[in-house]
Amino acid sequence: MADDLTAAPTPGTARLAARDVPLPAALSDAARAILSAPALPPTAYPAVADKDGWRRLIAQRDAASAKMREPYMARLRADVSAEPMAGVPVYVGRPQGERLLDTRKIVFDIHGGALLFGGGEGAVRFEAAAIALRTGRVTYALDYRVPPDGPYPAALDDCIAVYKALLERFDAGRLVVSGTSAGGNLAAALLLRARDEGLPMPAGALLLTPELDLTESGDTFHTLMGLDTVLRERLTLMNEVYAVGADLAHPYLSPLFGDVAGFPPTLLQAGARDIFLSNAIIMHRKLRKAGVRAELHVWEGMPHGGFGGLTPEDRELNAEMQAFIATL
Repeated sequence: MADDLTAAPTPGTARLAARDVPLPAALSDAARAILSAPALPPTAYPAVADKDGWRRLIAQRDAASAKMREPYMARLRADVSAEPMAGVPVYVGRPQGERLLDTRKIVFDIHGGALLFGGGEGAVRFEAAAIALRTGRVTYALDYRVPPDGPYPAALDDCIAVYKALLERFDAGRLVVSGTSAGGNLAAALLLRARDEGLPMPAGALLLTPELDLTESGDTFHTLMGLDTVLRERLTLMNEVYAVGADLAHPYLSPLFGDVAGFPPTLLQAGARDIFLSNAIIMHRKLRKAGVRAELHVWEGMPHGGFGGLTPEDRELNAEMQAFIATL
């Protein structure tokens, strides 16, 4: 019986009774409204080998994302310019006036989107402006290649190419690598590969709700499934499209399994309802064991990716990132 808690289907497996989970009492009203919004209908994904189907879906999603962000772009107090580097589209966000907190550190940001989505000029221009304002620093955001035409390791190659170009302009001690979700995957993989190639480490790293394990082995992929209002299902299919047969446990694909010795100081962020929470927890412990300075910030009730950027909880995260960068 589904509600029988006296026996588990296999040894070591917990069987839980069906139950309702209320919203956390500590949430702001704005965050409660985000979690209470109606769920979007599930997406019908193409088969892994259907390249045309993936091209259409990626184009549709990127266009929709750019259109959704367009009304907000003009309100962001940041200037954005296109500055291609190493043959890769790059957009530079510069906070206006007092929003520019510090010019000593430069942020190199890698956007999220399940390693497939979130690209295109409109979306990445917005990303450059938003991260520049969230961190208070000039931000370089790249538009990396994605499958099916740019499968692994194309995105990582682009990240490395832009990182090398940035090292020609700035001392490594001025750079802070940042990535959200899939961008967190690429940011951590960038650190691994940069070290393997003998490149200097940046001053620090921001890994926000990071997708560090494409094998999806962590506890919260089970325990928080259904509570995360953003990631309502595993990303297994997208991971397969990205990796095109490569071993998902390879550290350049799942940085959680890499040797993190020598990593720069790292801030990790996740939410108590984020199915990627285990990724952040395990990486935090791994960094600490390797002697790396690491901070883990977890917000009550927060789903994957935060509450949309406009809640008190999101502003708290911005303040933590700004304070962390100031210590580097």
